[in-house]
Amino acid sequence: MSNAGQSVSLGAARNRQLRTRRFLALVRKETFQILRDPSSILIAFVLPLILLFLFGYGVSLDATRTRIGLVVESATPVTQDLAASFQGSRYFRVINGHDRREFEEDLIRGRIRGIVVIPANFAGDFASGNAAPIQVLVDGSDPNTANFVQNYAQGVVANWGRMRSAEVGSRLPVINPEQRFWFNPELASRNFLVPGSVAIVMALVGTLLTSLVVAREWERGTMEAMMATPVTAAELLAGKVLPYFVLGLISMTLCVIVAVFLFGVPFRGSLFALYTISAAFLLPALGQGLLISATTKNQFLASQLALMSGFLPAFLLSGFLFEIESMPVVIQWITMIVPARYVIASLQTVFLAGDIWPLFLRNIAILLAMGTVLFVLAARSTRKRIG
Repeated sequence: MSNAGQSVSLGAARNRQLRTRRFLALVRKETFQILRDPSSILIAFVLPLILLFLFGYGVSLDATRTRIGLVVESATPVTQDLAASFQGSRYFRVINGHDRREFEEDLIRGRIRGIVVIPANFAGDFASGNAAPIQVLVDGSDPNTANFVQNYAQGVVANWGRMRSAEVGSRLPVINPEQRFWFNPELASRNFLVPGSVAIVMALVGTLLTSLVVAREWERGTMEAMMATPVTAAELLAGKVLPYFVLGLISMTLCVIVAVFLFGVPFRGSLFALYTISAAFLLPALGQGLLISATTKNQFLASQLALMSGFLPAFLLSGFLFEIESMPVVIQWITMIVPARYVIASLQTVFLAGDIWPLFLRNIAILLAMGTVLFVLAARSTRKRIG
């Protein structure tokens, strides 16, 4: 009995050793394939840098130096003083005029975003204590910019009114709200666009690259050859995923270095939180890529599905550019199955606010659950048979 038990234990140990060797051979083979494939390097390193530069330099939600036409119908010390407030504002690039009709064509053609008209009776109404309105005409074809122009114009007039009241010694109480913006005092859109773009990069690397490479093996027949070996489906998937998991973390690290040292985005969290969140997000991204490749077995179709189901939802339905709360209720429900929704909020938090683990743990748990479901589906689709 002791000899039989010893033989069983030796056999189990040998089986574990063989599984380990098979798994390491798969990982080595996949690593060499990544290094030999220029498209993998392009997608993992060059394309993320291009996207990061576009979001860091080319895309901005800051409405600064917006071109407007400023019409002063009657030149008085009061109206000139108000006009100087508009000219000194960092939000506007002012073009002066004396008649609204001078700027109507520019507004229609989009050369300016609004027209501010200080009427001829403004000085008299202001001096007599009556309501002294100004007219703000904006281009409503772009609602966001129109709201910015309107709100900033109101802010300029309100600040000017408080300063004038203080100068003339008005007895009316002047309320000066003291505004403080936490986490992003400069209100720079780059500080939340760039961390969000890191998640877009990981979605692209994880889903697109994995689906393309595995689908290519299906097309070439090498996947069937590996399935004819003693390698199990679990070992095959794990051997495929691990190199791309490491590649995704390396790509993320490169993006973070560029974000912090080139774009000046603050990083107030810890590296442990950053890599934990990123690792949790890469699991559903890689699982989705494996599932796509296993079901399609075609590079062109896999790339289209990866872009449609991975990149576009991460870009449009994750809260990266558009507030989820402002979307229709049905779309809000759909966003709950988009993994990027949970990682973008966490990355922006770890960059701008620091480590807030109650938020991180909830999002990490959701991402791990999504990854588990996708890997189970991918394993069922990748059957150990030829064809």
